[in-house]
Amino acid sequence: MEYRKLPHGEVQISVIGLGASVLGEQPEKDIVETVQFALDAGVNFFDLAAGHAGIFPAYGKALEGRRKDALLQVHFGANYTTGEYGWTTDLNTVKKSIDWQLKNLKTHYIDFGFIHCLDEEADLAAYEKNGVLDYLMEMKAQGVVKYIGLSTHAPALANAVLDKHILDMMMFSINPMYDYGQGDYAIGSDGERHKLYRRCEKEGVGISVMKPFNAGQLLDAKQSPFHQALTTAQCIQYALDKPGVVTVLGGPGNAAQLKEILTYFEKTDEERDYSVISTMTPDESVGKCVYCKHCHPCPAGLDIGLINKYYDLAQQGDVMAKNHYLTLEKRASDCIGCGHCNGRCPFQVAQMERMDEIRNYFGK
Repeated sequence: MEYRKLPHGEVQISVIGLGASVLGEQPEKDIVETVQFALDAGVNFFDLAAGHAGIFPAYGKALEGRRKDALLQVHFGANYTTGEYGWTTDLNTVKKSIDWQLKNLKTHYIDFGFIHCLDEEADLAAYEKNGVLDYLMEMKAQGVVKYIGLSTHAPALANAVLDKHILDMMMFSINPMYDYGQGDYAIGSDGERHKLYRRCEKEGVGISVMKPFNAGQLLDAKQSPFHQALTTAQCIQYALDKPGVVTVLGGPGNAAQLKEILTYFEKTDEERDYSVISTMTPDESVGKCVYCKHCHPCPAGLDIGLINKYYDLAQQGDVMAKNHYLTLEKRASDCIGCGHCNGRCPFQVAQMERMDEIRNYFGK
């Protein structure tokens, strides 16, 4: 397993986490088996936005004696008091649901308390007016909640909450379908979405990725808009390459499916390469580096994807990005103009010219 540090703190998070949407539909013994398999494999980040309430007592059993090994992402606004999932901004209902979840999880604390699934400004207004946000912040002040998060599919709403400067983590839907305008949750242009990822990295807000496979649609050539099936490893790599991303939450239904997702760590760079998506990127995306590193290896030894990422972040005002750039062993000024990168870039980025631009920007 590989881990990434949450910027707001020292906690280390597994780059592959476990989602709950499909798992929650399974018999309790299968849920327990899958969670324990995940823990044994080094997975430590678990989202609990499930469609069925039965997942909570199952997690309570799976985590007995191992609570400290798990980071739980619990949603303030997901209601399970009826036995099934419901969405609410009513404060009393939220309190009852959180009490019920804590009892069934057999825990007294929540690692990540999330503002749950807000996509509209009106929903955020109701969440605040009803006192749910204040309740979440009170829980953090009391030490019951360790970190504050937000789950959303909408860049505009995400930016509105980021403006409050309360977030440590954001759960956002990232996959090539949504980023390039395909699918029900393809909210915002690719420029708006990528700008959001860069803002999260700049402000130290980690991103936990939901829907990396779009419910399996990206893994099926007949359903995929690319008319070619991507692999789980390609989808995971695509998400992990985005600025700010800390963990990618797959949604397996059992331990066998999770084991297949975890084969990501056995794949070569070529097997993780997702550049096939360049065949359907919109015109506005052509010529923009997505840090896929398909242009690597650079004959001069430049990490072209990372150089581009630091440049984009620095342009957004991230002072630390410039410092990171200056610590690189090879910088844009080391480009020898061989054209290898230009010829290999599936997104038609003029990388040689971009290296000139970056050298002039940083002065090195």
